[in-house]
Amino acid sequence: METSAFDVIGPAMIGPSSSHTAGAVRLGLLARSIAAERPKTEKILIELHGSFAATGRGHATDRGIVAGLLGFLPDDERLKDSLKIAADKGLKVEFANVELGPDAHPNSARLTFFFEGGETLVVVGASVGGGNVEIREIDGFATNLTGTLDAIICWHMDRPGFLARVTGLLGCVDANIATILTSRKMRDNDAFTVIKTDARIPDDCISVMKRISFVKKCVVIPKIG
Repeated sequence: METSAFDVIGPAMIGPSSSHTAGAVRLGLLARSIAAERPKTEKILIELHGSFAATGRGHATDRGIVAGLLGFLPDDERLKDSLKIAADKGLKVEFANVELGPDAHPNSARLTFFFEGGETLVVVGASVGGGNVEIREIDGFATNLTGTLDAIICWHMDRPGFLARVTGLLGCVDANIATILTSRKMRDNDAFTVIKTDARIPDDCISVMKRISFVKKCVVIPKIG
């Protein structure tokens, strides 16, 4: 079980609510990392569900998510001005309310990135209390990414030997793997894997991992301080 200081004392933060503000920032930070190495972002649609939709804007949820997307931490004084800062940087952000279904956490958001060239990325996450968050879905793949450990995420083909190759490669750099979660939509089709580790994986190891024949994309997700 992953634990952090947030579970005990709560986060250092700007804003009235650890769930609606600090958690929103952390969701934005994780989404920013997931979207790394993509083409230029043309627009981000942020859809708020449940309590996020009902009261989140009054608790700075909208500014919190955008602050995280800009790379700001929950205690950054710029949080209150994040919408203007994003606009000044040319980042187009749109907001809407959405119903994600009865199984979705009340403090949930769906972020859809629109990149140059028509590529998209969809990230669904929830602020689960005390500033803690969970990314629960990426591009339709069920997952569990919390930001409390370093992680590697891979979009890949569902092929025999994928995990053996990846874990063997990580073993070569003495990486201590905490958990591995693979999700697929259909056998022998697209799959998605999250590998959480106790320390940051060297860049040259990631470079080799990207060369595995059936890996489509591989991104490092640093833990959130």
